[in-house]
Formats: sequence, structure tokens, C-alpha cells
Amino acid sequence: MTRRLAEVAKKVGVSEATVSRVLNGKPGVSEATREAVLTALDVLGYERPTQLRGDRARLVGLVLPELGNPIFPAFAEVVGGALAQQGFTSLLCTRTVGGVPEADYVDLLLAQQVSGVLFAGGLYAQGDASHEHYERLSERGLPTVLVNAAVERLGFPQVSCDDAVAAEMALGHLVSLGHERIGMVLGPADHAPSARKLEAFSARAEALGVPLDGALVERTMFSLEGGHAAAARLIGRGVTGIVCASDLLALGAIRAARRAGVSVPGELSVIGYDDSALMNCTDPPLTTVRQPIDAMGRAAVDLLVAQIDKAVVPADELLFEPELVVRASTGPARARLLAQRD
Repeated sequence: MTRRLAEVAKKVGVSEATVSRVLNGKPGVSEATREAVLTALDVLGYERPTQLRGDRARLVGLVLPELGNPIFPAFAEVVGGALAQQGFTSLLCTRTVGGVPEADYVDLLLAQQVSGVLFAGGLYAQGDASHEHYERLSERGLPTVLVNAAVERLGFPQVSCDDAVAAEMALGHLVSLGHERIGMVLGPADHAPSARKLEAFSARAEALGVPLDGALVERTMFSLEGGHAAAARLIGRGVTGIVCASDLLALGAIRAARRAGVSVPGELSVIGYDDSALMNCTDPPLTTVRQPIDAMGRAAVDLLVAQIDKAVVPADELLFEPELVVRASTGPARARLLAQRD
């Protein structure tokens, strides 16, 4: 109890005596201070006293896979701000290797009596992962929203960037530059957004006369190292362009090209996905397909709050249009460069 008082007092910037008065429902504390103390309790992971809980705390769990990829902190910022505008506090939960798994976070959030949960980049997108914790949320009727493609219809509202359009944009850009041998670096085989991208990319490639064979598709984990290893194999197979399923993978591909003595974009064009922070400051600045994070984050919050307010929400997945952002990591294919020199 003493430790809890000290931590909350430090968080809010008040005395332990003030915190004690709030927790015991005593007078002599302003409403603003009272709310600040209760919010600090929530953020620090302490249960509110029973008499202060109400039906549910105005808390929303935001479950992300990591913070190392800049797209997730950006998304958390949008969601946190949108929730605050509607009177909710977000509790950020991030999975790390060897850390707290997603299912355990769900248990912790349920114990905190959260009003709802918003997932981005979660295990719902992986076919080989356990989905029991999502089923538990569904059984309890707890408002939940999923961001980007799920492996199956779990009964929750979804807000997604259109993977098919993203893949077609990237392919169309490279084909317009004269590329014919184009590779892809995707997530694991059970990753739903990657599967969507591959399906659309393959169909569009065939229609354009640049079919994609299996040797030009590499699957890896979403990391710089994964992108490096996958791209190195594709470079060895003579591709002139690579489309990646994330900006981190694309940066790994550029690093692999440099290690192999291949210039970007002179000999190899690379396209990322997300348009996360600082991609215009990389060397070279990265051509990428931008997810509309602001619009998606706000739509996800609106869907979640609507559920909390017992409103009817769309059962269909909401698809948002991506945008191709052309920078300096893509250029004419090598064959075209040679023709120009002749």
C-alpha cells in the first residue's frame, strides 16, 4: 500500500496524503486532482478501490507487437490522442521476445476492467497462432477492433489498409520504369496481409506480362536482418526491383544491395510499405506505399467507442486506400539504362 501511494503521488506530483484521501473517498481534493490520481492508478497498473470503479474504468487496451518499427509508435500516438478526445485513457501493451505474450495482456486488461481493446499487428493476422484469447473477448462481449487483415472472420470490426491496391501500386510503378524481373519480400507464410499482397501482386503481374514465379518470393520475419537476408537471395537471382512488405524490410534490402556492391536505384530499385517516420531521410530516401495511419487510427477508435456506447457498427471490413510515395530508391531498370547509354 505504501509503495502504491508513493508511486501514484510521484506520478501526479501531489502528496501521499492527497492520494490517500482520493482512494478513501474523503473530501478536500479538487475534481481535477481526483481524476489525475485515478488515471495514474490505471496507467501504473493498480486496481481502483471497488467504490471508485463504477461499471467499467474508462480505459482502452492498445495491444501492439513492438515499438521498434516506427509505424507502431505513430499509430499509438494517433489512437491515444483520439481516445483522449473521447474521454478514454489508453493502456499500451507491447509484445517483446521473451516478454509478456498477447494472451497474458488480454488477461491483465480484463482484470483492469477495460472498456475495450484495440489490436494492431496482432496474432489475429497469423494463421498458425493461437486465437483463443480473441475468442474469450468475443464470448465476454468486450468491444474490440482489429487493425489490418485477420486470418479469419473473428466477429470483430476491422480497419485495414487495402493490401491488394498497395501491391498493385508498387508493381505498376516498377513496370512503368521498365523492370521485368521483380521480387517480393514478405512476412511469414501464415501472415494474412502478406498473403493478400502476394495474391494481388501475382494476378496483376500476370496481367502485365511479368509473371512472378516462386523463386522471386522470399518470406522472412519483419526486421532489418530479415530483409537483408531475403534481399541478398533475390539479388543473387538477378532481380532489378524488390517490393517489400514493410519499410524495415526495405531498409534491410538496401543494406544487402550495398554489401553486394549493387547500387540503389542504379542497379536495383526497392519499394517499402508503411511510410514510417524518417523514410524521407534514409540514403537513398525510400519509395514506399503509405498507410493512412491518421485516418485508420481515428476510424478504429470511432468503431471501438461506438461499440462501447452500444451502437451498431459495420460488420464489413473498412478498407482504406494507400498512397504511393515516390522517392529516390526507385529508378529505371538496368536494361533501360544501358539502352540510354547506347
